[in-house]
Amino acid sequence: MATTRHAHTVWEGNLLEGSGEVTLDSSGLGTYQVSWPARAEEPNGKTSPEELIAAAHSSCFSMALSNILAKAGNPPTRMNTSAAVTFQPGEGITGIHLTVEGNVPGLDEEGFKAAAEDAKKNCPVSQALTGTTITHEAKLI
Repeated sequence: MATTRHAHTVWEGNLLEGSGEVTLDSSGLGTYQVSWPARAEEPNGKTSPEELIAAAHSSCFSMALSNILAKAGNPPTRMNTSAAVTFQPGEGITGIHLTVEGNVPGLDEEGFKAAAEDAKKNCPVSQALTGTTITHEAKLI
């Protein structure tokens, strides 16, 4: 069954001096302030599209990797995944780097790295972002 999630943004003003609020409508988890300075300079308590992409990518990758490992007979007990999305004004998103540390009983480092590569290629967010260079590193803890 397909699912559709919703969010909306209200923006006021021009790009450089304006600001807005993005609301996570489907979950109702909150409304977050966004601005150009938060995107291109320092966050200062506001979010950006790139931070939201990082959140989406790290969670999707974790789910995909967990599924891949479990299907191979090595369900993880814990994984910690971070995503770093690089934004260059005038160019856009220039790359995403995923870092995952996992506790996977019965699996060696090589097997974990191969599963992480599979997850990087096949998680739905990675597939949606195929126009962006995505790199990763994986290690067992």
